[in-house]
Amino acid sequence: MLGEADDTIEINEDPTYGYGQKVVSTKQVRNDGTFPGMEIGEILVKKGDVGYVASIGTFLQKYWIYGIDFPETGRMVGMRARELKLVEQEEKTP
Repeated sequence: MLGEADDTIEINEDPTYGYGQKVVSTKQVRNDGTFPGMEIGEILVKKGDVGYVASIGTFLQKYWIYGIDFPETGRMVGMRARELKLVEQEEKTP
């Protein structure tokens, strides 16, 4: 969560994920009041939901925030790298 004490300055390093990468949520995310049209506390993303990195920004000049497009729900949710895991691409055989 963004409210946790964390002295790491992530933006000193390159972003963990890149545009278009397929990722899976490693945790449930609830609306903290910044997602329009939904009540505070409503679930935005469930653990295991799959999405794609659509944007990369920063928060507090410290953290990378990834705008993840979740096509099944039609939501774009800002998440931190530690809330995501890269989906391994299946090997294609010739």
